[in-house]
Amino acid sequence: MNALKNSVRLIGHLGDTPKVRKLESGKTVANFSIATNEIYRDSNGEKQSETTWHRLVAWGKQAEIVENYLRKGSEIAIEGKLTNRSYDDKNGVKQYITEILVNSLLMLDKNSNN
Repeated sequence: MNALKNSVRLIGHLGDTPKVRKLESGKTVANFSIATNEIYRDSNGEKQSETTWHRLVAWGKQAEIVENYLRKGSEIAIEGKLTNRSYDDKNGVKQYITEILVNSLLMLDKNSNN
């Protein structure tokens, strides 16, 4: 049950080409986001669609896969965990970010190497 305490699974489409960097330590990190869509009917019976954006971070081999195979619009399934961090912006205001640290990903596009 411990594995369920902080576990996220999503299927969505990339909103943009991932940003991949090689750090001074030699580690590779990829930052990207996916959109998930929920379709439901409102109180009038009208079909509604709600899009939610999720920030993702992948490290090491996962980041290299992201760099080599994923592009804007790619459909993927991910499994990971929620993480929170903060930083001070250029005006000295503390900003808070919630991200998903990707543990595994699955490319769902029929031809993922385009």
